Amino acid sequence: MKWSKEAWETCNPVYNQILKLPFLNELMEGTLPKEKFFFYLQQDAFYLAEYGKILAGIAAKLDCKEWREDFLSFSSDTVTVEQALHESYLKGASGDATPSPTCTLYTGHMHQQLASGSVENALAAVLPCFWVYKEVGDYILANQTKGANPYQEWINTYGGEEFALAVKKAVAICDEAAQNATPAKRQAMTKAFELSFKMEWMFWHSAWQQEQWLV
Repeated sequence: MKWSKEAWETCNPVYNQILKLPFLNELMEGTLPKEKFFFYLQQDAFYLAEYGKILAGIAAKLDCKEWREDFLSFSSDTVTVEQALHESYLKGASGDATPSPTCTLYTGHMHQQLASGSVENALAAVLPCFWVYKEVGDYILANQTKGANPYQEWINTYGGEEFALAVKKAVAICDEAAQNATPAKRQAMTKAFELSFKMEWMFWHSAWQQEQWLV
């Protein structure tokens, strides 16, 4: 069995919980309060800024030229998507927002894997952001109420064919890296993947709560 299939099956209970999140279900119906979506996008801007750096950092560690080019492209695309979505939805946003505890935890986890883990761990840690968004985007497109949805542009971005192609490449790279890794490294990859997967749930949940630092 491919590593990606094993890793996803390990996290499938978490994915089922992701699909039950009020944030995503109301976004799918177009009834999500604007202030919650606005909070989410502000945090997503902080997240994507770090995510793009991490993807570029992974590219620098990869020996395979094709993989290196793919990850540099992923990094560039992340910046492009961030600018397009956030210019559309975040016009007039104040500049006093700061990364939430969950955003800080998630990006810190990926930075840690890049800095002190193996490149295989870093690959696994960034994969849920690709893969979960693709699956959630497809799910929303298939199940949303038809009609005007103020969040349709966001839905189309992550449920589209272009994003699906990037996800397919990222999964394939992780599978090949895992195939050439020792059993211990594969296990470490799964652990890094699982933690990031859980943080995907946490990120949307924290947006629903409009999470703040308590001190």
